[in-house]
Amino acid sequence: MGMHKTVRVAVPATTANMGPGFDCLGMALNLYNEIYMSISGDKLSIEVEGEGAMDISRDEQNIVYRAARRVYAELGQPVPGLTIKLVNKIPTSRGLGSSAAAIVGGLTAANRLTGERLSQERLLELATELEGHPDNVAPALLGGIVISVLQDSKVHYLRIDPPAGLNTVVAIPDFPLSTRAAREVLPQRVSLQEAVFNLSRAALLVGALCEKRLDLLQVAGQDVLHQPHRANLVPGMKEVMAAARQAGALNVTLSGAGPTVIALTCGAEEAVAASMQHSFKQAGVNCHTKVLIPTIDGAQIIWFN
Repeated sequence: MGMHKTVRVAVPATTANMGPGFDCLGMALNLYNEIYMSISGDKLSIEVEGEGAMDISRDEQNIVYRAARRVYAELGQPVPGLTIKLVNKIPTSRGLGSSAAAIVGGLTAANRLTGERLSQERLLELATELEGHPDNVAPALLGGIVISVLQDSKVHYLRIDPPAGLNTVVAIPDFPLSTRAAREVLPQRVSLQEAVFNLSRAALLVGALCEKRLDLLQVAGQDVLHQPHRANLVPGMKEVMAAARQAGALNVTLSGAGPTVIALTCGAEEAVAASMQHSFKQAGVNCHTKVLIPTIDGAQIIWFN
């Protein structure tokens, strides 16, 4: 027997919600987790480098492994031993889609190892099933900006290319925030007025992105459904958002469930980054900033040999 083939997959970070598009809008960013996967006898071996290396499990609980196992189950095949190496650049529990990247990466890698028998649509459904909602997994798999609607376990989606010239600045605090904790602070009921506030802005946001009307992003990016309730979980959030706008950001929101704050920009990135860092520091929070570019590519198979 010759050596088993190894597949190498890169999956982008994603930012969900983009303000008003709660649980339905997400965008891929050029920060990647890489997954190397090969079949190896009957033992599971997992190695992790980079972000999350201290806390990512290396046994059958590992999310990448669980996603791979789901592909084998779908194909009705026994799960072989797998050797998995993760090289992570996406910080964990920060609102940048690290779990979505792990799920999409595991599915994509295992699908390649088994002969690419599952369609992208099916992979998206499996990813959504594993993650619980499609807002991050859809752009992680498909790239670009994706609007997703989950109905009866089917994901109906529309993918759009990010407007040219649109950049982002992320301020990533050095503390984690679990998505579950960030969800628990949200009210189960909202007023009609709040519902209209968000849906009018979500509609305007999608239109503005399609028509490349960056001037509309400020108004279109507002939200009352989730951000105000999460402000207490992220010290300095409101001040950081105000500071970034002051420094020239087009729009500023929480990335996913937070605590990362993301500014959409078209120029002035350095000033926006400095203002966000300074503002977080005044609230007693250390953070690091990155300029990330929206990417049209989702999960990519880099090589298979």
